[in-house]
Amino acid sequence: MTRNDVLPIESGAMNTVWNVLRWTLAVLACLWLALCTAVGPIYRADGSIADFSWGNAAIGIVAFAAYFGLVAGLARLSRGKWNIPRVVRENSADGGKPRGFLTRHEATIIRATDRAWKLAAVFIVGWLWCYVTLLSAFGADLFSQIREFTSFWEQSHGNPQVYLDGTGVVNTIMDVYPTAHYLWPTDPTFLTNQHNILLTLLYGGVAFASRSLTGAADAGIILLSGLQFVFAAFCCAATANRFLNVPFLRSGISDSADVSLPRSASAVTRVIVLALLLLNPIVVTSTIALTKSPLFAFAFVWWFGVLYEIHATRSRSGGAADAQDDRESGKPAVPDGRIDGSHPTPDRRADDRPAARAGETISRLPVPPHTVAALAVSTLVMLASAKYALYIVALQLVLALLADRRRWRTWTVALLIPLLAFQGMLTALTATNTIINGDGIESKGIQLQQIGRIAQRDPGSIPQSAREEISPIVDLDAAAQAYFPQDADRMKSSGSAEDKLIAYKWQTVTADDMTRFNDAWMQIVKASPVVAIDALLAECYGYFDVTDVPYVSAIYYMDNGVIKANAPFIGGWLGGWRDAVAWAFNGWSHIPVLGWPVHGNFWTILVLVVGAAEVVLRRWRALAFHLPMLLLMGVMITAPANNFDRHMLPLVFTFVFLALWLRRDADATSEIGGGSEEVHSAC
Repeated sequence: MTRNDVLPIESGAMNTVWNVLRWTLAVLACLWLALCTAVGPIYRADGSIADFSWGNAAIGIVAFAAYFGLVAGLARLSRGKWNIPRVVRENSADGGKPRGFLTRHEATIIRATDRAWKLAAVFIVGWLWCYVTLLSAFGADLFSQIREFTSFWEQSHGNPQVYLDGTGVVNTIMDVYPTAHYLWPTDPTFLTNQHNILLTLLYGGVAFASRSLTGAADAGIILLSGLQFVFAAFCCAATANRFLNVPFLRSGISDSADVSLPRSASAVTRVIVLALLLLNPIVVTSTIALTKSPLFAFAFVWWFGVLYEIHATRSRSGGAADAQDDRESGKPAVPDGRIDGSHPTPDRRADDRPAARAGETISRLPVPPHTVAALAVSTLVMLASAKYALYIVALQLVLALLADRRRWRTWTVALLIPLLAFQGMLTALTATNTIINGDGIESKGIQLQQIGRIAQRDPGSIPQSAREEISPIVDLDAAAQAYFPQDADRMKSSGSAEDKLIAYKWQTVTADDMTRFNDAWMQIVKASPVVAIDALLAECYGYFDVTDVPYVSAIYYMDNGVIKANAPFIGGWLGGWRDAVAWAFNGWSHIPVLGWPVHGNFWTILVLVVGAAEVVLRRWRALAFHLPMLLLMGVMITAPANNFDRHMLPLVFTFVFLALWLRRDADATSEIGGGSEEVHSAC
């Protein structure tokens, strides 16, 4: 048997292995979604996984079939097996009016959205009613930041504040969102990284100045919301411009190359993109919400668009590129364009190929300085607005280097340097006792929930050795009272009341005590594994159960007691309008099925479905820029609360662009196999 005879056998075996692995990952994603949907009724009734019944199994089976069908359908569509573009383009006998209208006005729609500044104007005008009539949206965190900055300012200007020598339970802002006293410097400092130090300085400083000038923080808060409103319009416009108008491909392509790069989007696509961003209450209310997460989410939208531009302009070069595509697809790279060594395949289709025919070349488009700057600035804004951005940026840096190592300079300047600079700043501020670093207990939400649930529902199972190890850290009796399935804040002793339950002993715990936390937790979990599983699922299932209503929706920040108690001018603006808008949005949110698009988990699930389809399709380069979204889902699971809309905002805002990215990659694949005019006509 010759080597040429062996190669087809090896190639076939490897392809089978890769196919099994890809579909296994897709099945696991669908199983996770199905599990969360199946256990939803159990945990909404405050039950246990031990109560799992045939009814729950039936829900899980239906959910799995639906999600797996979506994944398989997307994969089939992306391979061009279904002629959807023609169906979309043709008018039916009774349903042609919307498409007829868009067709007649297509030139006008495209002309009105063919530049970033025009798109920004559309977003500002479309969202303006929210800013003008509501002025701002926020929760308790904003006034915690204001109090933190005020304490710092007073202390540094000769007005000493109560510090470690206080006699009450809540003396400082560090006792509201408890930071262990052993982390506090001896010399009083009131700046912390609890709510991100740069945002604390900005929000607190502007509100403090507003109080000094007007006697109230309202004017400063309105100004901050206005700035975020403009920033949101800028971020969405910049990314929409990149996806809809692909301005970065208007020049720089070799005239001799027969290429078919992404084209400007049709009027239908533009209307869909704008509608999803202009009409969704989650997006609209987030434009003025000063809760950290919206700022991160809008910066993430900008960041995502820049990454798409860099991805879409990557360099290709004939055979070397073909060989790389073979490696991505799990196929052996062999000379002369052969896949299995038996015969040349000049017209073979690749699952993740740029829009160019095999053997042809796309001129390399350098990354412009303004694009590098945009990526760097958006990275810095993300780092400044969310602690977990550190892990998002670090993961993206590694994946980007693997996917496009030739642009290592771009990744160094726009990702690595901002990451090191920001983290270096935090390290220096902490080391010099300028700020108090965050308490490690913040990252132990799931562990605290498991300890609390077991202390509440199976206390007899806790070993004595674990009780002794955990006692300096957590009061098990208080934990049993404080435990609430959907929210870990009570287990962290959060709250401003002097009589709050102290589950986490932040005032007396020491660094040495914390070294024994994980061992005590492990003993407790081993002693009652079923209850521990309950605690985990009850704290995160809602993020992946489309039927679950948000525990805290994005709409909450628009109308709550904090606004009315602390910002009377904002709360009383236009009488009862704020209450009416909140009532309308909440009413929509609670309508079965029709209310799903107003829930963050609806878009989170769709993102995971698209990701699973990309795995099936072997879109490895695209996945290199989309995997940070999976990490964001991990952040949701470890977040202190279940089904909290604000943790899902980045996925809500970017889904429409992710879907367009998937479609563009599908167009590229179909372009290689022919039928390009038909495919592009709907995109």
